[in-house]
Amino acid sequence: MSPGAHISIVIPTYRREQVLLDTLHSLLRLPVPAGEILVIDQTEQHLPETQAKLGELHASGAIRWIEQHPPSIPAAMNRGLREARGDWVLFLDDDIAAEPELVAAHVRGHAAHASCLIAGRVIQPWEESEDFSAVEEFRFGGIRPAWIPDFMGGNFSVSRTQALALGGFDENFVRVAYRFEAEFAHRFRASGSRIRFEPDACIHHLRVVSGGTRSYGEHLVSSRPDHPVGAYYFVLRTQSGLRRLPAFVRRILRSVATRHHLRRPWWIPVTLVAELRGMLWAIRLNLAGPRLIGAPRHDA
Repeated sequence: MSPGAHISIVIPTYRREQVLLDTLHSLLRLPVPAGEILVIDQTEQHLPETQAKLGELHASGAIRWIEQHPPSIPAAMNRGLREARGDWVLFLDDDIAAEPELVAAHVRGHAAHASCLIAGRVIQPWEESEDFSAVEEFRFGGIRPAWIPDFMGGNFSVSRTQALALGGFDENFVRVAYRFEAEFAHRFRASGSRIRFEPDACIHHLRVVSGGTRSYGEHLVSSRPDHPVGAYYFVLRTQSGLRRLPAFVRRILRSVATRHHLRRPWWIPVTLVAELRGMLWAIRLNLAGPRLIGAPRHDA
């Protein structure tokens, strides 16, 4: 039996075309493959050629292609948790190129560190030519194993049983779902478990400009609350009492203390509107309670 037989890859995807197919081919060519690949597809309508190829891969058994609507990153990940057959679930972005050791390194990580979440290495496009051998501080593109407090949602694996016991991912992280990983990490560590960074479990993040969270536009030039709502909701879920106020204030100040706003100050009021709308939305979501697997649902 292949070492990867007990690991399920779950890929939430939204409005991605050729890059999704390239990602799947990268994973299907791994020398140590996963036991299964689940594509949780939230796209309304693919291009005909993408639709046909995904159908072929599904029919051949190479992937399990599951449609999920409406679009929601944590809801798609929760669907993956429920549908997965493996002992561990490896969540990956839909615009990546996998290093050959990706699955094998995640399996080794769980074998060496029981009950831990394994966070893999993520190399961003601007880091491709960077030499990390002399970098001392922790970075997700780095090459030194480490115990860390958080993880990146595009390359991590976790025990399916552990994740389900925690209720999965909070579906109140709406739209771009900003900071949903940090909130899950907060609950995961509170349960007594730890997060291990394993650099051999490596992907190259392609950061395709269309689809995914980029479907919601550029937050610097929008009054929509799609980006800030997650930041405020994270504070409400992980901090209590008077600690929330300074965290809210820091978020507001940082949202306009950018190079973009310094050069284009007329965007400051627009950003502040987005922040206020996100804050109010987050408060309503928090009052309704978290939307976890098995938890009662309330409108917010």
